[in-house]
Amino acid sequence: MKYTIDVAYKSLFKYGEELCGDKVAVARTENSTICVLADGLGSGVKANILSTLSSQIIVTMLKEGATMEEAVETIAGTLPVCSVRKVAYSTFSVLQITDEGEAYLVEFDNPFCIYVRDGKLVQLPCVYREYAGKGMYESRFNVLPGDSLTIVSDGVIYAGVGATLNFGWTWDSVAEWLTRTVTRDMSALRLSTLLSQAVSDLYMGKCGDDSTVMAVKVLPRKSVNLLASPPKDKDKDEQMVRDFMKAMGKKVVCGGSSANMVGRVLSRRVSTALTYSDPDIPPIGRIEGIDLVTEGVLTMARTLELLRAAQATQTDTDPFKRLDEDNGAARLARLLLEDCTHLRLFVGTAVNPAHQNPNLPADLTIKFRLIDEIQTELERLGKTVEKAYY
Repeated sequence: MKYTIDVAYKSLFKYGEELCGDKVAVARTENSTICVLADGLGSGVKANILSTLSSQIIVTMLKEGATMEEAVETIAGTLPVCSVRKVAYSTFSVLQITDEGEAYLVEFDNPFCIYVRDGKLVQLPCVYREYAGKGMYESRFNVLPGDSLTIVSDGVIYAGVGATLNFGWTWDSVAEWLTRTVTRDMSALRLSTLLSQAVSDLYMGKCGDDSTVMAVKVLPRKSVNLLASPPKDKDKDEQMVRDFMKAMGKKVVCGGSSANMVGRVLSRRVSTALTYSDPDIPPIGRIEGIDLVTEGVLTMARTLELLRAAQATQTDTDPFKRLDEDNGAARLARLLLEDCTHLRLFVGTAVNPAHQNPNLPADLTIKFRLIDEIQTELERLGKTVEKAYY
């Protein structure tokens, strides 16, 4: 069985700094996901440059086929050591997980990875090794669906030191918080956001150090099918709906004309909700057997906005306040972000005159552009997106 590796991260800047001294790099190969969190010494520009170089060198080498040993040895051999503090200019953690669930973790002077399974802390088997004279810990293990692996920079475990807490939050406190908070179905994005908010609260909004959370969740396949716009040729209506209904996974229909087509082909009633929370977002509809029915362009535009806001990695705001609202756009965005690893788009090529700009060619209608941009955002999150035109 192949798994999907869900990765998300959030960074809080040291108070007064314009750049973050931590850097996360994520790459996906044909059969694995590679995640690197590097923490540059100090803060500001120098730390940002050092952590960026470290993370990019490691992730690029691994993606191009180098072994973990070669990548780590290259970094270990090239990173300078501070003459005053006698520590490396950048620390890092490297996690690679195959689609079959085989994981390999290397940690160099970063806080140890916090591994939670079914609400309990899992002790990773660590082996101490030296690369280019620098000591590191490596672990090999197998992951299961629902597992979460959280890697943080040291700004997280020292959160609140000298302010709300005498000695900071500590690794044990963060681990305890995660075992109480993480659920099997929680997305990496929600987990990283919640932990980052807790860190910000402990610092009282003024972080004493750059603080980055990289959350990794192991997920089984979760399929979502989204139908948007009827076919250009009305004779293909029935075929499009039949293909859509046969597909495994949750079903979403976007657009009034699409909903009417689905209802007509299936001989099912299309109704509209009488209440909705946001006057700027049209109410959702209902069709028996369909998980979510929304309006078209306005809802999809807001969905795209929510997807982008949720992915902002360096922010002090909570994107889930809007994502958890009860309206069509929030429901769709939440479904795509948290309950979808594979999305199949059923796109009809009929052009709605109300959405057509006379200065643009017919294939650049607003709806088609929105679909393409939503696809881009989801692929950036590592989700698999397929598209079928009718």
